[in-house]
Amino acid sequence: MDQAFDPLNLLILAVAVIIFLRLRSVLGTRTGNERRYDPYTPAEGAGQTRDEQSNGKIIPLPGRETELSDAANANEPEHEPVWSGIAQEGTDLAKGLEDIVAQDNEFSPQQFLEGARIAYEMIVTAFAEGDKKALKPLLSKDVFSGFEGAIDTRTEAGESLDTRFVSIDKVEMTAATLIARKASVTVRFVSDMITATLDREGRVIDGDPKQIQEVTDIWTFEREAGSTDPNWRLVATEDTA
Repeated sequence: MDQAFDPLNLLILAVAVIIFLRLRSVLGTRTGNERRYDPYTPAEGAGQTRDEQSNGKIIPLPGRETELSDAANANEPEHEPVWSGIAQEGTDLAKGLEDIVAQDNEFSPQQFLEGARIAYEMIVTAFAEGDKKALKPLLSKDVFSGFEGAIDTRTEAGESLDTRFVSIDKVEMTAATLIARKASVTVRFVSDMITATLDREGRVIDGDPKQIQEVTDIWTFEREAGSTDPNWRLVATEDTA
C-alpha cells in the first residue's frame, strides 16, 4: 500500500498527466465527423489562381483579358491558300484556283482531285464496256458524241475492248481558269493498265492482254461556278501515251 504513494510513482504520474493534457490541447479530439484524407483529392485551393482564392471571387487584373485574347489568337492556325500543295504561289494555276473559289466557296481542289480520280476510272471502264448510260451524265455533249460513235463502230465490227486498271499513279492539276462563271480544270492522269482490242473470235487485233503499259491522259472538266448542279463534266481529252 505504501508503495502506491511512493514519491517517485507520484512524480511519474504527474508528468504523464501533464503530457496528456498538452497533447490534447495541440491535437484536439476526434468527433467522428472529420473528413478522411484522400491522397487523390487536391488540397483546398490547389489549382486555383491567386485571384480565384481571394474571397472565392475572380478578380481580373488590368490588361489580363487583352493578354489572354492575344495569346488565343496567336494559337489559332492560319488558313492555308486554296492552292496549297497543288500549285506554286503566283502561277497561273494558283490564280485560276483562287478565281474559282471566289465564285464558288464550296470548291475544294483536294476534293476535286479525289473525284477526278474516281471519274477517270469510271469513264475509262464504261467506255471499254460500251456503257453509254453510265457515260452520258459524266461527259459534255460533244465528248459523249465522240465516245458514242467509237462504241457504235466497235460494236458493228464485232470487236470488244478489254481494259483493266492496275494502278493510277498520278493525278495532278495542270490548269484552272474561270471565264464568265464557267470553271475549267485540266488534270493529268498517269496510270498503269492492261488494254487490248479483240475481234469476234476473241483474237487480239490491238494491244496485249498480258502486258502492263503506262498511259498518260490529259482531261479537262468544266462546271458552272455556283451552280446547284455539283457535277463536273469531261469536255476535252488528250492521250499522250
